[in-house]
Amino acid sequence: MQTGFAISVIDDDDSFRLALVDSLSLHGFETSGYTSGRDFIAVNGQGLCSLIVTDVHMPGMSGLDLIRHLAASGSKIPVVLITAHSEAGLEARAAAAGAACFLEKPFEIHDLIKCIEGALGP
Repeated sequence: MQTGFAISVIDDDDSFRLALVDSLSLHGFETSGYTSGRDFIAVNGQGLCSLIVTDVHMPGMSGLDLIRHLAASGSKIPVVLITAHSEAGLEARAAAAGAACFLEKPFEIHDLIKCIEGALGP
């Protein structure tokens, strides 16, 4: 497993976000959490993380909106999209927007780790 990478977790569900930050930290990742895409942009910008794990459905800026915002600003940070509310065509829209991986909640942590390792490369 790769370690030393900084991962930003963005999810408006406080308990899920905190649990995911803790789980990723236990797997050797430097992890921080944000309640929204706008909070991430305001606090972290783009310079301090290697990968983003973000919920799709959030008030204000959705995960897809965040990917588009980052791409428009020239960011190459890989983004893993997660959702508890999948709908027809959502995974295809995520891929078209540039998501590195797409997972539906609930998921196993090892599935997320595989997505992260695949997105960060060798």
